[in-house]
Amino acid sequence: MGVGVGGVILDESVVLASDSPQHENPSLQPVADSLLRKLRHSKIPTGISYDLGLSDDKVSLLKRLATLYSFDCFILNASSVDDAKNEIMLAWGDTGGGILYVVSDKKKEFFPKLSNCSWLIVVLRSLGQESADVTEGGSSCENSSMIFINKLEELPSTVCHINRKVSKETGNSVVTVGYVMKPSREEDFAKRGAFPLYPTQNGLIFMPLTFELPLSPQLQEVDIVLHKATDEIISIELKSRTNFSNRIVYTSGMQDLQRYLEDHPDCCVIDSFNNIYPVLDRLEIQEILLRLEDLKTEGRSTIRGPHFLKVDSFKEPDLLQRLSEAKLSLPSIVKPQVACGVANAHNMAIIFRNEDFEDLSVPLPAVVQEYVDHSSTLYKFYVLGEKVFYAVKKSTPNADILMKLSESNGLKPLVFDSLKSLPTAKEDQHYGDGNCSKATNSCVDLDLVTDAANWLREVLDLTIFGFDVVIQEGTCDHVIVDVNYLPSFKEVPDDIAIPAFWEAIKKKFELKRSK
Repeated sequence: MGVGVGGVILDESVVLASDSPQHENPSLQPVADSLLRKLRHSKIPTGISYDLGLSDDKVSLLKRLATLYSFDCFILNASSVDDAKNEIMLAWGDTGGGILYVVSDKKKEFFPKLSNCSWLIVVLRSLGQESADVTEGGSSCENSSMIFINKLEELPSTVCHINRKVSKETGNSVVTVGYVMKPSREEDFAKRGAFPLYPTQNGLIFMPLTFELPLSPQLQEVDIVLHKATDEIISIELKSRTNFSNRIVYTSGMQDLQRYLEDHPDCCVIDSFNNIYPVLDRLEIQEILLRLEDLKTEGRSTIRGPHFLKVDSFKEPDLLQRLSEAKLSLPSIVKPQVACGVANAHNMAIIFRNEDFEDLSVPLPAVVQEYVDHSSTLYKFYVLGEKVFYAVKKSTPNADILMKLSESNGLKPLVFDSLKSLPTAKEDQHYGDGNCSKATNSCVDLDLVTDAANWLREVLDLTIFGFDVVIQEGTCDHVIVDVNYLPSFKEVPDDIAIPAFWEAIKKKFELKRSK
């Protein structure tokens, strides 16, 4: 794959805030930190340059940033361009592409010195200097020697644009993936090498989408959209069983994305908003899991969802009768019906006595779920396109041990946030994939769970998702206790998971294009 941008040099004029009062310590541009994080994980060599005349406190800040983000620092001024080029060559060697130099238009007097330089020049326009011929909000504008941008947030998409252009000019097919998710999740993926700004081995370039810029121009640059819409949920209303899309309120940015995709049905997306709705509703996913009955085969273990019951009020007069009819006994685990996207979606409780339902603090409506004794072992399965991987983790103890833990507290409910803390055995985990033999894990029937994974992929029409399985003591029932969209799959080694992630995205695009 051809590479256009082999290295990035950020001039201090685009890193440091220009309006800091003289008596105050120097500060960064508002979006500089986010940009520096993206560049650090892009695997593109990056440096920060500054002039010899810069004040000591500003130089000190730039050097601290370089150390923090594993960048290089270079001295660059009008009389030392050649020296800087030699120093960069010594530091980086042959990067396989050109050097992208990003500088503010406030250094216009420096531009003539760069005219004979082989670098690609990106000029950040000063506030109020935006060109009238550039789309409002700023998509980059190109001329024969320089690229002009209005906002620093445009730099990643500019790098992607250059790399895509060079790849096509060298005869390589490239697919641009525009992705959007919360910063912490993006960084988790990016630091594992999942979102490179240059082409992957199978021809993908990942371009971060930002709600800080108009969305439509950004989306016109991409071939496929990857989103974690649940990161942008404001509220979910579950009082009715009407169309789920009418019950979710997203942030304004995610609403813009949703409208764009509705207006452009030919745009490829992983996965559509409609397809992720079932995994947001624990009741709906439980009802889907009831259909696992179709996978029953003589001589094999059963794979199923847990017994469950929806509860609108913990003070229902016939609650105990309804629990019995639903094959639920104590202890039971109580979960909010909303599975993710809102603050209290993971506030749960394990109940040991019937009378404890009345004052339970779990948000309503709720789903009461069978607590399965599973020897403190949880199997986390990840579906990446047609490939299935799993990891084995320690989980909550069996009911008898939980009872003993709770006795010291008068058998009161064990209330916990499943994302933060829950009673588990000693931490332990290992990884496997769908090709592992049963001998490596005699308890789990990998063929059975793989069949269920393929069934879920077809029923949910999802490309990348995960689900948790516990194996019931005594019966050996394989019970799916949770299903989620776009998990981190961080338990799977990066050198295996990331290529599978890329392959799943590429195949989704090719399938969409073929239709």
